[in-house]
Amino acid sequence: MSLRDILGRLVGRADDGSLAVTVDGPTAVQLVRDGASLLDVRERAEWTSGHAPQAVHVPLGGVADAPRRLTRDAPVVVMCASGMRSRTAAKQLRALGLQATSLSGGMGAWQAAGGAVRR
Repeated sequence: MSLRDILGRLVGRADDGSLAVTVDGPTAVQLVRDGASLLDVRERAEWTSGHAPQAVHVPLGGVADAPRRLTRDAPVVVMCASGMRSRTAAKQLRALGLQATSLSGGMGAWQAAGGAVRR
């Protein structure tokens, strides 16, 4: 593995330069600051208990309709409570042609990395 590959993984890029399948909290926060969309796939009760102010809320069951609410040419960071549902959603979005990645560690990782949360 080259230094370029290692650095790419640190900033959320796969070996081929595409968006990594999963990213950590600091990388997710930076991606969103750089213009990525943030998609929260938690259920409504979870969303109302606290969410990132810039996030678009589409529960996992409605992810097929999410592209209508997202910018097609920007990457999408998908979050949930822990990272399990967001992996499923990111995979579905990639199958629909979007650049999507899952936030590993969910809302806790987002907050630990300095991501804002509105309650």
